[in-house]
Amino acid sequence: MSENINSTQNYSADSIKVLEGLEAVRKRPGMYIGDTGERGLHHLVYEVVDNAVDEAMAGYCNRINIIIHRDESITVQDNGRGIPTDPHPYNGRPTSEVVLTVLHAGGKFGDGAYKVSGGLHGVGVSVVNALSEWLVVTIARDGIEKSQRFERGVPVSELSRGVPANWQGTRIEYLPDKEIFEDIHHSLDTLKGRFKELAFLNPGLRFIVYDERTNESRDYFFEGGIGAFVQHIDRDRTALFEPPIVLSGTKDNISVDVGLQYNDGYQEHIYTYANLIHTIEGGTHLVGLRTALTRSINEAARACKILRDKDDNLTGEDLKEGLTCVLSVKLSEPQFEGQTKTKLGNSEVRGVVDSIVYEGMMALLEDRPEILKPVVEKAIRARRAREAAKRARELVRKGAMSGMSLPGKLADCSSRKAENTELYIVEGDSAGGSAKQGRDRTFQAILPLRGKILNVEKAHMDKMLANREIQTIITALGCGIGDDFDAAKLRYHKIIIMTDADVDGAHISTLLLTFFYRHMPELLSQGYLYLAQPPLYRVQYGKTVVYCYTDKELRTHVDGAPDPSKVSVQRYKGLGEMNPEQLWETTMDPANRILKKVEIDNNLLADEYFDILMGDKVEPRREFIIANAREVKNLDV
Repeated sequence: MSENINSTQNYSADSIKVLEGLEAVRKRPGMYIGDTGERGLHHLVYEVVDNAVDEAMAGYCNRINIIIHRDESITVQDNGRGIPTDPHPYNGRPTSEVVLTVLHAGGKFGDGAYKVSGGLHGVGVSVVNALSEWLVVTIARDGIEKSQRFERGVPVSELSRGVPANWQGTRIEYLPDKEIFEDIHHSLDTLKGRFKELAFLNPGLRFIVYDERTNESRDYFFEGGIGAFVQHIDRDRTALFEPPIVLSGTKDNISVDVGLQYNDGYQEHIYTYANLIHTIEGGTHLVGLRTALTRSINEAARACKILRDKDDNLTGEDLKEGLTCVLSVKLSEPQFEGQTKTKLGNSEVRGVVDSIVYEGMMALLEDRPEILKPVVEKAIRARRAREAAKRARELVRKGAMSGMSLPGKLADCSSRKAENTELYIVEGDSAGGSAKQGRDRTFQAILPLRGKILNVEKAHMDKMLANREIQTIITALGCGIGDDFDAAKLRYHKIIIMTDADVDGAHISTLLLTFFYRHMPELLSQGYLYLAQPPLYRVQYGKTVVYCYTDKELRTHVDGAPDPSKVSVQRYKGLGEMNPEQLWETTMDPANRILKKVEIDNNLLADEYFDILMGDKVEPRREFIIANAREVKNLDV
C-alpha cells in the first residue's frame, strides 16, 4: 500500500447519509456501547479507530496513530482522505459536524463512500462525541487544515476557516466524560490486543500506539496477513506442517480469506471475522468453512488411500483437535445476531465460503500432499479419544440421573430457583468447612475441592472427564459441557471461585478458569462466573475492626488509627484462618463482599494467556512472568 494516498475521489458531502438523531445517547449510553464500565470505555476508542480502518479498507489510508494521554484523553490520527467539510444537504452545516452530531451519519450507509466497512457495531463516532467531556476534530484535506471543538456532543465553536496543512487525514482528540463512565482509565493491554488483531487482518496497514502515562509504544505492521496471523497464534505450539495453508477468493461480491494450520495440541483455536468484527459466536461463514474442510480432507484422504474403503469418514468433530484457523469475510450488508450480536447470519455467505475453501483445499492438497497424512492421523487419534470421552460423559450423565445425583461433598442450598442461587467452589476442606457454617443456606451452596484439578490445557477430553474433581464440578452444575452444554439446566446463576490469596490459590483459580474457558465458555460469555476477593488483613484498634483488601488500604487504616502503636494486624494467608462469621462478613455476605465478574474482552488475548500459562512450553511462560512481574500485587509465597 503506497504512502502517498491523497485521492478524495468519490468522498464528498453526498457520500454521507443521515439516518437518525443523537438525542438518546447520553440518557441511555448502554444501548449504544454496551455498558459504562471498562468495556464501554474502550468501545469509544474502537469506534474512532474503525472509522480510520474503513478508509484503509477503501484503499486511502495506511497509517493510524493512537495516543493515550496522561489525563486519559485519546488521540486517533489517520492519513486518509479527511472527513468532508463542505455543507451537507441534510442541514447545510459542515459535513464533519453532521458526522459528529447525528447518530449513524456516515459514509458506510446506503450507497456511501464505503462498499465494505468495519466497526464493532457501527454506532458511529457521534456516540463518542456525545459521551465525551470534550472532543476536537482536525481535518486536513486538499492542503487545508480545519478544526472544531465539541463539549458533550454540542458544538462550542464553528469549523475553523482553515490554515495550510502539510499532512492529510483526520485527527480526533477526546476525553471520556466522567459523568458517564465509572472510571476513565484505559488499559493499554486491552487496546493493544485489538490493534494487533486489526493489523493482521489488514496487511499493509500500520498501527502506532503510544502511552504517555508509561512512555510505552508499539508498532503493529504485518504484511503477511492471515498466514502471519495463524503463525502468531501458533508460535508457542509445534505445527504439523509449515507454512500455514492460506486461501483467498471472491464470489458474489463476498471476499473470503482463510489461514489454517494443525499443531500437536488438543485445543481448537478458531477466529472468525466479518468486516473485521470478531464474530465470537461464529455464524454462516464458520458453518461453510467446517463443511468445506471436512469434505475436502475426506475426499483427498480417500484419493490418496490414507482412508481406506472400510474406514468411516472423518467428521467435523474429528478434525477440530489441534486446528488453528483464522477466517475473514467481507461483504456489503452483514447481518449480526446471537447473544452478543456477533454471530453472522447472512445465509448466502455459507455457500460462498464452502465453495472457495473446498476448491482451494483440493487444489492445495494436490500440490502439498505431505500435509494430509499427519492431519488425518491426528484426526483418527482424536476420534478415538472423543469416543472414550463420550463414554466417560455418559457415566457422568448416568450418575447425575441416578439417586446419587449430586456429589456427596456438595453442601446444596434449599432454593431451587437457579436465578437466585450461587455456588462457591472453595479450595480445601478447611475453608469449605468454614464456608458451610458461615453461608446463608437458603441460596448459597458450597463445593470444596481437594487439591488442584487437572490442567485441561494439556489433556485429552477423555482424561479430563476421568478426573474426579472435574466430574464433581460438572455434576454439581448440571448443565453439561462442550456440545452438551445447556444453560437452561444450570443449577446456579452465580458460580464463584473462592481460593486463598497466595500462589497456590492463584494456581487453583487459574486451573479452574482454564477448565471453564475451554469447556464451558458460555459461563463467561453469559456472565455466570465470578472470583471472590477475600481480605488480606484484619486490623483492630480498640473495639474497631476493619478488613483490608490491599496493602494501600492497610497503610491508610494503620496510619489513620488514633494510636498506631496499639494497632493489631492479622495477615490472612488462607481462607481456613477465618472463622465462619468472619468469612461470611467479608467474603460471602452480598452486602459487604467483593465479587469480580469474569469477562473476556478479547478472545485472542485470553487464548494466548491460557496457552502461555498452562501450556507445555516453559520459555513463553518464563518471559510472561518476567514481563508482568511488576504488575503482581499482594504476592504471598
